[in-house]
Amino acid sequence: MSPTVAIFWTCAALLAYVFAGYPLLMKALGRAFPRRIRKAPIEPSVSILLVARDEQARVVARLSNLIRLDYPSDRVEILLGSDGSIDATVRASRPFEYRVQVFDFPSRRGKAAVLNDLAARASGDVLVFADARQEFDLQALRALVAPFSDPKVGGVGGELLIAPPSTGSSVGGGMGAYWRYEKAIRSAESAFHSTVGATGAVYAIRRALYEPIPGDTILDDVLLPMRVVRRGYRVVFEPKARAIDRPFEDARDEMRRKVRTIAGNFQLFAREPWLLLPWSNPLWFQTVSHKALRLAGPLLLLGTLVTSARLAADPLYGVALAAHLFVATAALIDATLRDTGRRVPGFSAAFAFVLMQAATVAAFVRFVRGRLGGIWEPAQSPAASSNSTRSSERSIR
Repeated sequence: MSPTVAIFWTCAALLAYVFAGYPLLMKALGRAFPRRIRKAPIEPSVSILLVARDEQARVVARLSNLIRLDYPSDRVEILLGSDGSIDATVRASRPFEYRVQVFDFPSRRGKAAVLNDLAARASGDVLVFADARQEFDLQALRALVAPFSDPKVGGVGGELLIAPPSTGSSVGGGMGAYWRYEKAIRSAESAFHSTVGATGAVYAIRRALYEPIPGDTILDDVLLPMRVVRRGYRVVFEPKARAIDRPFEDARDEMRRKVRTIAGNFQLFAREPWLLLPWSNPLWFQTVSHKALRLAGPLLLLGTLVTSARLAADPLYGVALAAHLFVATAALIDATLRDTGRRVPGFSAAFAFVLMQAATVAAFVRFVRGRLGGIWEPAQSPAASSNSTRSSERSIR
């Protein structure tokens, strides 16, 4: 076997494993060796932690949503931390102080640093983490805490539902498919043992298991759950704990969000090397398969592209080359049509896949350059972006 052929099949096998083999393997293991979760309609005291940065366009609706959750009000406290907002986020939150503790941190430090401060002030037995962008289903809190009746469960991740895009955009359709794919993997991981991280929009851990994280941490929703697993507890997926979001309709917005998220994975593995050590990480196999190998996706794709081009005289490799070109062309067509409202079935998934690979490359460059600080920009939906009015001066508190 020539080196070119060996490289092709090595890269192709790894790609097949990462994107198809591992999900199928987890599904099979979850069915063959299921670990039951004991659930009960319990009502532990809950602290909802919400970090906001320049969210005046959304904070009123978000707090209204949290206050209306179907859960005893005397068992819930809501803590809102403003991370150096320069708009009217804090002022808009003040009318909710009969139910919400509002903390105005004047210096912008990053989400993780504010989470540490809020967690230190929380009194609930369970910490629930939420974002300003999404809203919870009214039954989400009850569903999220039910698995905590099992003493082996230390964390619970909910399900992020992507609402249909208002314009039929390629980004929205593709990312909706991506989240359904992710949900299937997390559900299988949970059935077998634990999920690798959680959905940042809706997850919870026992307060006793919270450990302060570095203030510039990007992926609190991976680091905190993995620390819980390291202490011998399970982190499970609960599909009935739902948060609803709307997709970005501009590829640039989705690209920025994905670059930051994927850069967070590079940061995580560099900072927490125990995650890649089988004797330190109970979920080592899942972590490597689900998270680490995905970061090599662009390199593996490049390997199959270059080698299939060199071997294209053989029909088998010619088909492989044609597959690369087809996916790239489908993504380009979908990107071209996204503003027209027209769609070709399946092409939005190709666009989302290519976007993900491009974001991985950009995230790696960002990581190498050391541009990973915890300072964050809140994700702006089209509505929020158009309605938001920012001031160069601090608003009246």
